[in-house]
Amino acid sequence: MSKTQRLFIAAAMTVSLIAMAEEPGANIKVTGWVLDSACAYTKGLSKPIGVACAKACAKNGSPLVILQDDGTIYLPIDSATPSASQNAKLLPYAGEHVTVTGKDYARNGSHGLVIDTITR
Repeated sequence: MSKTQRLFIAAAMTVSLIAMAEEPGANIKVTGWVLDSACAYTKGLSKPIGVACAKACAKNGSPLVILQDDGTIYLPIDSATPSASQNAKLLPYAGEHVTVTGKDYARNGSHGLVIDTITR
């Protein structure tokens, strides 16, 4: 293999690796309900049963999610590594309708959301 061919292959591989690199999250604004993930996925709810229910499930270990008004579910994630649960950040809002800004990391139809702000 000639030097030119090797250079061409190396350049093509570099471009391919860059193209496959993970895209940074998209800045978004989400309006919806904070509820526990089990209810969001298994009960087909459009909003939480109540504040006490959402808080009880969260305190029992169920991850809190944001159920957007259009039905899209966002799983709050940590941007740090190692990552940590986001329940402590969301617990004061459990069972409430909120607006969240942050970065959406979409993958195969699921949405991980790094939260910047939460407002009632």
